[in-house]
Amino acid sequence: MKKIGILFGKERSFPSAFVERVNSKAVKGITAEYVKVEEVMMNQPCGYDVIIDRISQDVPFYRAFLKNAAATGTAVINNPFWWSADEKFFNNVLAEQLGVPVPKTVLLPSKDHPDDTSAESFTNLKFPLEWEAMTEYLGEFPAFMKPHSGGGWKSVYPVGDWAEVFKAYNETEQLVMMFQEAIDFESYFRCYCIGRKYVRIMDYEPRNPHHSRYVADHKASKELLAIMEDYTFRLCNGLGYDFNTVEFAVKDGIPYAIDFCNPAPDADVASVGKENFEWVVETMATFAIEKAQEHKPGQHNLTWGTFMQDSIKGKMPKPPVKRKKK
Repeated sequence: MKKIGILFGKERSFPSAFVERVNSKAVKGITAEYVKVEEVMMNQPCGYDVIIDRISQDVPFYRAFLKNAAATGTAVINNPFWWSADEKFFNNVLAEQLGVPVPKTVLLPSKDHPDDTSAESFTNLKFPLEWEAMTEYLGEFPAFMKPHSGGGWKSVYPVGDWAEVFKAYNETEQLVMMFQEAIDFESYFRCYCIGRKYVRIMDYEPRNPHHSRYVADHKASKELLAIMEDYTFRLCNGLGYDFNTVEFAVKDGIPYAIDFCNPAPDADVASVGKENFEWVVETMATFAIEKAQEHKPGQHNLTWGTFMQDSIKGKMPKPPVKRKKK
């Protein structure tokens, strides 16, 4: 019997619906359940062929458990090794190399020194940095300051002038921040991508309260929908995520990828709505069963993106096309 497990935290609607849906399909030789983490012995299999990870980003113990599981043959969704290495600034670098439009972005050192460091630890860092050069690259205000890693809308600052930039920066303490061009969008979309082959494009309005962000109707053209689907596949194939959401802000008909490092995307029925919830439950159940059927004992069963695959071969993408300054 092949076992599919789901590892989760506070959420309730998606994990229970997922397990119920997989089991209701009654596929011979496959069952689903909540993961039970027992004593974690080094280099010993955990007993699951497939694990859907919904919580290890917040629980380091679970991330280490999943790496051990992956190293002993479990197909973990998403790859815990890559998830540990990935962050949003690199996402933007890769997106541009893949030909997906993204806002111009600058990486900033943390305002406060990390623990156990001092000024001497930053011998190699130019000081002071030329903020005017950054804004010349980004273009005119407004802009955004946001963490280079992590999920949600935590510590995200819209800034309209230099006073707001430095006020925001002074509040960020040890966070490594991105200083990013603002896209004054006409419409906004959030795209589920599962298995790097199933996509659902959802109208989204990030300026609404959290519970009503999916209450939108942007009436996107077929051409725009096709472009966003293509960009979603490019990004998720490049990164190697089998469960992710990609957000696009559309300006002058161009979809800019804004946030696409969401390997444990919101799937709660109360926020995404019944239709989107039904799609993600059904599609993830179908894909998890596919992964269980493909699982081969005695070998690694992880997904790796084309960035890692090409890196091993020494391949570099074509240089990105430089965008004109505003």
